[in-house]
Amino acid sequence: MSQLATRSYASIRQALLNKEELALIDVREEAPFAEEHPLFAANISLSRLELEIYARVPRRDTPVTVYDDGEGLAAEAAKRLSKLGYTDVALLEGGLTGWREAGGELFRDVNVPSKAFGELVESVRHTPSLAAEEVKALLDAKADVVVLDARRFDEYQTMSIPTGISVPGAELVLRARELAPNPSTRIIVNCAGRTRSIIGTQSLVNAELPNPISALRNGTIGWTLAGQQLEHDQSRRFAEVSEETRASAAASARAVADKARVGRATLDDLKRWQAESKRTTYLFDVRTPEEYEAAHLPGSRSTPGGQLVQETDHFASVRGARIVLADTDGVRANMSGSWLAQMGWEVYVLDGLRDADFTARGPWPAPLPEQPQPQAISPATLSTWLNEGNTQLLDFTTSANHVARHIPGAWWAIRSQLPQALEKIPVAERYVLTCGSSLLARFVVSELSDLTGKPVFVLEGGTAAWVAAGLPVEAGEQRLAVPRTDRYRRPYEGTDNPREAMQGYLDWEFGLVEQLGRDGTHGFYVI
Repeated sequence: MSQLATRSYASIRQALLNKEELALIDVREEAPFAEEHPLFAANISLSRLELEIYARVPRRDTPVTVYDDGEGLAAEAAKRLSKLGYTDVALLEGGLTGWREAGGELFRDVNVPSKAFGELVESVRHTPSLAAEEVKALLDAKADVVVLDARRFDEYQTMSIPTGISVPGAELVLRARELAPNPSTRIIVNCAGRTRSIIGTQSLVNAELPNPISALRNGTIGWTLAGQQLEHDQSRRFAEVSEETRASAAASARAVADKARVGRATLDDLKRWQAESKRTTYLFDVRTPEEYEAAHLPGSRSTPGGQLVQETDHFASVRGARIVLADTDGVRANMSGSWLAQMGWEVYVLDGLRDADFTARGPWPAPLPEQPQPQAISPATLSTWLNEGNTQLLDFTTSANHVARHIPGAWWAIRSQLPQALEKIPVAERYVLTCGSSLLARFVVSELSDLTGKPVFVLEGGTAAWVAAGLPVEAGEQRLAVPRTDRYRRPYEGTDNPREAMQGYLDWEFGLVEQLGRDGTHGFYVI
C-alpha cells in the first residue's frame, strides 16, 4: 500500500443514507473511543485488529474506513488490513477532527446506536415505567410483582434489585408467561441504566402480554440514586417453559416480527446469500450460550438476542449488511429481529429449521489469520528466568484481567503503545510475552523484537498455563506501563461509581434523541 486512500465525511454520510455497506472503524482503545465518535463507528482497536476483524468485517472487499484522533494508529491499521486481505481500505479524511469540522455529529459512550434507539423507542411509544421509590414500595408491601433483570447473568450477579430474576432480554417474551402466569401480576423489567429495560418492557408490551408491565426507571442507577440497597451474588434464573407457553410465545413473537417487516428465509436462501461476493451476511444464533454450545447451525455465531440488540455495533460492524437469525423455537429470533429491523438493518429469521440442522457443537471459533509461531517457553522455564533476573515479562491481557490476576513481576502494556511502555519498563536481556492464552501475545513478538533488538519469547499457553501449573499469581495495579485506556469504565457497572457519574450518564441518555435528529443518518423507525 504505497499511498493511503482517503474518504470524506460527505461520502460516508451519503453511503449511510443510501444504506450501502460500509465499515467505519475507530482503531483507538475503548476509553478514548467512548469520549467521542461518529454514530455508526465500530471500535476495533489497533491492538486487537487481527483477533477481531475477520468476524466483524467478514467480506474482504467491504469498503473499510479507519480513523484515529491524530495518534498515527489509523495509517498502521490500514497497512495491516491490506496485509490481511482487505482491498478497499481508506483513511477518514482529517480523522476525527475532520469529521467534526465537516459538521459531523459526535457521540460519547459505547454501543451508542442501540442506546439512542432505545431512547427513541421510549419517546415514541411512551414505554411505561415506575420510579425506584414506587417499585420499592410495591416490594415492601409484598405486592403481586415479579422483577425481571434483562442483563447478562454475570451482570445480574454483580448487583440486582431485591427479588429480581435473571431473564436476559431476548428470553423475556419466551419466559415471562410462566414467571407471571396470573395476568394481574405486575411485571417490572430492569437493567443497569435504561436501554435494556426499555427494550425489554416494550418487547412484552408489543407481544401483548396481559399483565401490567413497567420498566424500572433508570435501572440500578435509579435504584442507587434513590438511596436504596441492591443485592449481590444472586443466582435466581428462569426455568424451562412448557410447550404450550413456547407455542403461545412463538405466535406472539412472529406477529411482532411481521409488523416490523422482518424477512423470512430458508437454509437454501442462506447458502445463496453466503455465496454472494458483494454482500455481507451475518449468521447469528440468538439463544442462550448453553443452548448454542449443545448444538448450533454450522457457521453461526453465538449472540444472545438481548446483547445483540444492545451491542449490535460490536457483532455486526458493517452497517448496511444483511443479518440472519436462528433459534429453535422462533421466539428469540423473531423478537430480536423485530428490534434490528427497526434499527434499520436488513434482517431475516430462518424458518423451517429442524433439530437435524443443528449439527455443530461447542463454543464459537473466532476466524483468525495465520498466527505467528515465535519461540515459546514453558511456565517452568519462565519461572527460572524470572528468578535469575535479566528477563522482563509483558502482559497484554485486558487491564481488568491483569489487575485481578497476573504473574508476579509482569508489566501490563497495550500493544499499540509499545514505545511508550518501553520508556517505563526496565531494559532487559530478553523479554517474554503473555496474555490469557498467549494468542494476542504471539502477534506482538516481532514488534517488540524490532523495537528492542533483544530476544523475545512467548509463554506457551499464556497466563492460564502458568496458573494451571500451580505457580503463584498476584493482583493489583502495580507495574502498569501505560494508562488503562483499553476499557471505558461504564457509569452503570459495578457498585462504586460516583453519584455524579451515574446522574451524568442518565442526563446524557436523555439527550440522545436530540442528537439523533442532528445526525440524521440513523434510519430508525418504531412500530
